[in-house]
Amino acid sequence: MRKIVLDAAATIGALALSACSEATQDSTEEAADSAMADADAAMEDAGDAVEGAAEATGEAAAEAGAAVDAAGEAAEAEVQDETTAEAAAD
Repeated sequence: MRKIVLDAAATIGALALSACSEATQDSTEEAADSAMADADAAMEDAGDAVEGAAEATGEAAAEAGAAVDAAGEAAEAEVQDETTAEAAAD
């Protein structure tokens, strides 16, 4: 009789432990899913930031190119004793 009671207690303990393990597994899966969603959002934000920086760099390069062109036209006009419009037309 005592052995039956001990076996029943061991079985109940094992069932309780497996139920806790399943709850822990579910909680772990939820945490992993949440972490993955956070990582995806962070990567998307980083991609947007890189894209914005690339656009700003392109715009700055275009402005610098225009400034170099204007300086070249002004220098040519000075050397050839003509207006900048005439130098730009050359």
